[in-house]
Amino acid sequence: MSTRKMLIAGMMFVSASALAQMKYPHTKKIDHVDNYHGTQVADPYRWLEDDNSEETKAWVKAQNEVSFGYLNQIPLREEFKKRIEALSNYEKISAPSRKGEWYYFYKNSGLQNQSVLFRQKGLNGKPEQVIDPNTLSKDGTTRLTVFSLDKKGKYACVGLSLSGSDWQTYYVRDMETGKNLADELSWVKVSGVAWKGNGFYYSRYPEPGKGKELSTKNENHQVWFHTVGTPQSQDQLIYEDPTNPQRFHTVSTSDDERFAFLTISDRGKGLDGNALWIMDAAKKETKFKPIVAEPGKYDFSIVDNDGDILILETNEGAPNKKIVRVDPAHPEKANWKTIIAEKPEPLQGVNTVGKRLFLNYSKDVTSRVISYDYKGKEVGSVRLPGLGNAGGFGGEKEDTFTFYTYSSFNFPPTIYRYDLATNTSTVFQKPTLAFDPTDYTVVQKFYPSKDGTQVPMFIVSKKGIELNGKNPTILYGYGGFNISSTPAFSASLIPWLEKGGVYVVANLRGGSEYGEKWHEAGMKLKKQNVFDDFIAGAEYLIREKYTSPAYLAASGRSNGGLLVGAAINQRPDLFAAALPGVGVMDMLRFQKFTIGWNWVADYGSSDNAEEFKALYAYSPLHNIKAMNYPATMVFTSDHDDRVVPAHSFKYAATLQEKNTAAKPMIIRIDTNSGHGSSNTAKLIELTADSYAFVLYNMGK
Repeated sequence: MSTRKMLIAGMMFVSASALAQMKYPHTKKIDHVDNYHGTQVADPYRWLEDDNSEETKAWVKAQNEVSFGYLNQIPLREEFKKRIEALSNYEKISAPSRKGEWYYFYKNSGLQNQSVLFRQKGLNGKPEQVIDPNTLSKDGTTRLTVFSLDKKGKYACVGLSLSGSDWQTYYVRDMETGKNLADELSWVKVSGVAWKGNGFYYSRYPEPGKGKELSTKNENHQVWFHTVGTPQSQDQLIYEDPTNPQRFHTVSTSDDERFAFLTISDRGKGLDGNALWIMDAAKKETKFKPIVAEPGKYDFSIVDNDGDILILETNEGAPNKKIVRVDPAHPEKANWKTIIAEKPEPLQGVNTVGKRLFLNYSKDVTSRVISYDYKGKEVGSVRLPGLGNAGGFGGEKEDTFTFYTYSSFNFPPTIYRYDLATNTSTVFQKPTLAFDPTDYTVVQKFYPSKDGTQVPMFIVSKKGIELNGKNPTILYGYGGFNISSTPAFSASLIPWLEKGGVYVVANLRGGSEYGEKWHEAGMKLKKQNVFDDFIAGAEYLIREKYTSPAYLAASGRSNGGLLVGAAINQRPDLFAAALPGVGVMDMLRFQKFTIGWNWVADYGSSDNAEEFKALYAYSPLHNIKAMNYPATMVFTSDHDDRVVPAHSFKYAATLQEKNTAAKPMIIRIDTNSGHGSSNTAKLIELTADSYAFVLYNMGK
């Protein structure tokens, strides 16, 4: 190395060291102790749960000044941002869906903060703009969350969310004039839109207290019916259950609008399944009657109706799920008829088009799609381009073709038209990129976890990387809530790979990758399996010389943020950096805020003595010790009303207090954003900051 290069390297080292010794804002401690089943648990930063207090706001401002001051001095930060912007600046179009003579689709010209909704007459018609959410707020953080057309396509329910909040407001648009009517429905959350004649069913909560909209516990979920052209004050209350305030109640209707289906879940009581009730307009019924009376362990989802008969998807007696036919006139389970039996691969989704069922199975976390008629006879399978993820296959009963989207880590989302008569696919829309995704390789590996369970992971890198233990590597995980981490394309990943980085997704227990058994193996009292899987994944990457502890970062969001927090508590020696995002960090109090009680079904609850012991043993907040932690950038958002930012506030304050390493412990708090980034610009900035933070703290 030349003298000049040595001097520059030395300057960079001194700069990093000096920044690592930064002074954090003072965070006061209070004397607060809770008694959990005889165990005294201190909570000295409880005051940070009040997101509306001036004291908390001042703390947030001071923390952001330190954090962005640190990030601003990282040389690669701006380079990453510009490169991500350049590579992400390509036209993105969704698969079209038909309503009458119109085809609707979303398009983003490249870097628009929100995708724009268009429609056109026929597949060759001239597109016309329907809704551009980018014009609805100055900073582009108003999102179009719902666009649901009535049966004739005359009216649409339009849902909007502000600044990343989960709260939505529904409006009604006249599709002939393109203008909104006076209808405005507030405090909508965890809701569908189920059209019936001249109105629709939707779900909402009572109006929360002033100033508590983003933190107060959401209870008494109600189903209402709204008639087009009337004020919300005239809506009809259809269903509520104040004796079970933490139940979700949502309604859907069949395509012919004959049936209305009420789905009831009670996850706050630790129940992972749902009840299913029905109302039949053909019999002039005005009240719901049960198909499955009470929520329990199993799921029951309506797929469609075949005349008088219902087609259901369920995991009762079939952990990987099966399809059954049910006569609502004789709803007893003894009368149910299985038409598509459970397979060795878990069923991830069902869609309908052209009087066919399209079942999407997961084989080692990649899609396999098979179609059946409504009696359960197999009529075709979809030949996919490779090992990736496919979605779509929806439409009307009279349709003769459908669309689906296929993608993988190195295969951009490509829309295919699928002909039902010939069971063949043709490319309908393919994006034009400023780079060649085939320059990068994706391999799937299996590694043993602590108990010997074989866990899959996807490893993405430039072709021909050297396995020398020095590749900067980000290990991402989620592992929870029956959610599968499937292969997905992102142009923003390319700048990381261009720098010689490796990106890894570990398919941990707790997800749905191998069905309900895989999910159950990572929930409640077995949650430690998830952390063991992640840690074993890190050890595998080190053992196989993809990377080493000096070049490995842990990354995860939400439940994945919890994962990262637990992993660096248990094995800080494995990681150089950590990116816990919008995480559930206080496992003893998560159920106290917004819809946190909904997660009891997956985590358990500190209100239960046995579950408290398990939660307390791994809770990221409560297991921070005085020891050397990897460089950590916690990130959260001021409008996250799903996992409230108090989780990250208390966690970061505790890390700053107890970490003994000369490494940064910063918290990046986004504004006008929610559980996910509220627009494209904010997502690009966060991604660039994450890459820059990780590489900088690896000495790169």
